[in-house]
Amino acid sequence: MTSTASLASVVPAFGLGTFRLKDEVVRHSVGQALEVGYRAIDTAQIYGNEADVGAAIAASAVPRDQLFLTTKIWTENLSADALIPSLERSLEALRTDHVELTLIHWPSRSVPLEDSLGALMRAREQGLTRHIGVSNFNIALLQQSIAAVGAANIATNQIELSPYLQNRAVTDFARQQGIHTTSYMTLGYGRLLADPVLADIAAARGATPAQVALAWTMAMGYAVIPSSTRRAHLQANLDSCQLVLGAEDMQRIAALERGDRQVSPDGLAPAWD
Repeated sequence: MTSTASLASVVPAFGLGTFRLKDEVVRHSVGQALEVGYRAIDTAQIYGNEADVGAAIAASAVPRDQLFLTTKIWTENLSADALIPSLERSLEALRTDHVELTLIHWPSRSVPLEDSLGALMRAREQGLTRHIGVSNFNIALLQQSIAAVGAANIATNQIELSPYLQNRAVTDFARQQGIHTTSYMTLGYGRLLADPVLADIAAARGATPAQVALAWTMAMGYAVIPSSTRRAHLQANLDSCQLVLGAEDMQRIAALERGDRQVSPDGLAPAWD
């Protein structure tokens, strides 16, 4: 079994998310992030911003071999014959010959999971992606994925996860199988920024509530990909990598769990654990 620690070395603990950012906004966000020190960028076919992400990377001074790029395959491209051509289009948009990580964005209701994962394995063999993984998978889907390609071939499961939605059943199962977890929506659309517990911890640590939430996520062993369009916020988010929380801090944040899910689109979301 591949250890969580070794998988954490594959997927950077901290990166930039680009959900809902397009055109000049995403170009500015990525460009500013690269300037302040980000080296992992997360995008997706459905975001409609791969070309702008690619343009921002091309305009930056950061060498391509220093970056960790992730994209995600949309549901309409998950069939065995469509996945690789769609990934090749993504690579063209991103102005690169490969990405470091390619994920199934949401589970398909019509395409067998074995077909999609098999196509991702072939994409990896062809050098189009260095690693493969999944996103928005529950335990049953993770079990199917493990049966199809083995846990060692699943670099991460990217899921909504925050102090208000800690997804313990899924993350515990993933950890037992040696599958890494990546957190998105970690700040809950900003809802956590006013949380009094996070504010209290932040005041004691000379930090912000956002930094506390991000630091908690990384202390749990997860990767995190917050987004921002402002340089000061990008820098502050990145600074959370240096924030060390104590055991009591971690216990207080663990008690914030309330099942507060923000993302569960009809027709896409599985039966959550």
